[in-house]
Amino acid sequence: MAGTVTHDPPPAAGGRQGGPLIVTEDAELLDDLLRLCAAAGATPEVHPGVPERRGGWETAPLVLVGDDAVRRVRGAARRNGVVLVGRDQDDSGVWRRAVEIGADHVLMLPDGEQWLVDRIADVAEGVGRPALTVGVIGGRGGAGASTLACALAVTSAREGLRTLLVDADPLGGGLDVLLGGESAEGLRWPAFAASRGRVGGGALEESLPELHSLRVLSWDRGDCVAIPPQAVRAVLAAARRRGGTVVVDLPRRIDDGVAETLAQLDLGLLVVPAELRAVAAAGRVASAVGMVLRDLRVAVRGPYAPGLDDREVARLLGLPLAGEVPLESGLSRPHEGKAPPGAAGKGPLARFCREFWERALVEAGGV
Repeated sequence: MAGTVTHDPPPAAGGRQGGPLIVTEDAELLDDLLRLCAAAGATPEVHPGVPERRGGWETAPLVLVGDDAVRRVRGAARRNGVVLVGRDQDDSGVWRRAVEIGADHVLMLPDGEQWLVDRIADVAEGVGRPALTVGVIGGRGGAGASTLACALAVTSAREGLRTLLVDADPLGGGLDVLLGGESAEGLRWPAFAASRGRVGGGALEESLPELHSLRVLSWDRGDCVAIPPQAVRAVLAAARRRGGTVVVDLPRRIDDGVAETLAQLDLGLLVVPAELRAVAAAGRVASAVGMVLRDLRVAVRGPYAPGLDDREVARLLGLPLAGEVPLESGLSRPHEGKAPPGAAGKGPLARFCREFWERALVEAGGV
């Protein structure tokens, strides 16, 4: 009998899907749905009923059925991703009609506009597994956290993963400088200060400077040193939706914007030089960060003070040990004109980063 087989729309090649299928003859409703599709950056296909072409109904990433079209889509193959869209908030019969066509959701305009824009944008971007997001923070000043963050991002990109490096420290001098790209074209954090709601993941990625096969969100040389938490949330959520990896270089102070960043991390690396004062300072940082971030691990950097090794530092801090960050000349003081940390793909630092990603990706179930 028609309408008993459920299909999942297949993802398009390259991770991006087409726009939604709109089924309606209600001109006013169609105008609203076209407006919402435009806001989500999607180009829909419009039909008065089930498309005659083979696969038109089954393969669309999202189907928006106007309440006027329920009769015309009865009997269509059952599938996921069907939304019944109406306007009459007091019409209790809409739920019965949703069951008749196998709709996943019933949405009433205008109240559900923002939800629908987000849903359309998700399918247009081909949203899948979110990016594995890693934050790096120094246990004390000069610990080498920024350089390790750069090395991790460069290594991720070299391994073929979509990679975004985020500079969350406005007073750090700019990670684009560390990567030799301070003059590269693209947007910096101040351009996103007014962001609210949803930021398109694809648009974000394309707007940022591309350095060493990765995208970088850093700071310009202006006076802006704070981004509202709402903007931080919108930008990082967009970055995570694109998949791959996101590496965030964190400041040692915790404000509302940094707390928002910590809330979006999957795990954090606390870089701690193996000396007693650094361990004491790192303990305070770990206490503050740990209030928001559950998975915080310690990465220990030599040389070692007497009586300390990497396991002892981890024990003193009460944190899992991520490993020993190799001592390289470029780790604590990068030199101008040289390749960025980890760019060569050889040496102990590159090996540390490669092994870190291998473990982290396995733990996350792959990216």
